[in-house]
Amino acid sequence: MLAGFVGVSRTGGVSVGDPCQPVRFFMRKRSITLKGHRTSIALEPEFWTALEQLAAADEKSLARVISKIDRERLKQEPPPGLASALRVHVLKTLSRQAET
Repeated sequence: MLAGFVGVSRTGGVSVGDPCQPVRFFMRKRSITLKGHRTSIALEPEFWTALEQLAAADEKSLARVISKIDRERLKQEPPPGLASALRVHVLKTLSRQAET
């Protein structure tokens, strides 16, 4: 018999789930304007927090940081999705910081 998994809800409560169901991670959606168009981005709260901290450390707005990442991702062939590009940017930046 499989044991159930334990998950944390959005409100911080703990719940026991069905082991046959996939673990679900909560996403936070935000709207941002890129190149004059509104778009919604869904990321895990931890990635939003990391992006906010990186922006603050560079003394830039979150929108400006996301816009820069968006421009860089569009240079790739084929371009990755924006949410993926944001996650990779966070991981690469934190990895570089850990090395120094």
